[in-house]
Amino acid sequence: MSESGPGTPAQEHETVGPALARLRKAKRISGAELGRMVKLSQPTISRLERDIGLPDPENVRRVAKALGASTEEIERLVVTAERAHDLMTDLKPGPTSLGKRQQVLGELEAKAREIRVFQPDIVIGLLQTSDYARAILTGFQQLHGTRSLAESIWIAVSERITRQVILTDPARSFHFILGEAALINQLCPPEFMPAQIQRIREVANQENVTLSIIPLEAVWPIAPLHGFTLLDETALLIDLFNTATISQGKSYNRAFRQIFDLYAGTATTDIEPILERHLRHYLRLIQREGE
Repeated sequence: MSESGPGTPAQEHETVGPALARLRKAKRISGAELGRMVKLSQPTISRLERDIGLPDPENVRRVAKALGASTEEIERLVVTAERAHDLMTDLKPGPTSLGKRQQVLGELEAKAREIRVFQPDIVIGLLQTSDYARAILTGFQQLHGTRSLAESIWIAVSERITRQVILTDPARSFHFILGEAALINQLCPPEFMPAQIQRIREVANQENVTLSIIPLEAVWPIAPLHGFTLLDETALLIDLFNTATISQGKSYNRAFRQIFDLYAGTATTDIEPILERHLRHYLRLIQREGE
């Protein structure tokens, strides 16, 4: 056992509810009195102390502070409350339908004011041209789907391009990190890549967009296992082959923000030489195919 705040000592592995009840009893006040102190109802205090439902981390902080808990104890209880939310919200599977997945992503993006996206191997969805998107989504659609392939792809591409309207909102900010390999991987016919590179250029020149590329010669700070999207640091999206996972767990999202910042430190915003080099490469390929 360890001493923690006033009154009786904390028990090892003590959860939020018993800890708050212990602190309240040490103060010798009722749940109703405590509720008045922190402007919460007595039933809310009771639910907190009995570990009923998910504890609101901010309520936990207010109650623990009002009960005179030490700074260390307050932070422990808040982190414990946040983890309880993480266990209930982390990595929920999204829809498997490509069209529905684009709709869900669009709805989530519409609520965000700041969007961060990292993709090591493919062009970021919000930057894709319709031809590039069609090539990407066709491969994925073959894994699942009940509609005809042509119809499913048309719906998914249409929804993906519709999502890109959000880029025109000056009130939102976008931070994109792209691995240079995304410009090399042959995921669509070469004749589609000049337009795709031009699209990247156009978006990169917007005032509300920061776009950087991790060069091939860069030393990666952490292995790029997959791409991900952070929305206002409250939602995390990870694309998988047959679905997307969605997390709203705070600790999980903080960890991915740290990873994003590591990649940002490795990437360069001087992207024009990289884009020009790959544009020339694809123009040469197109010319050879026409000979």
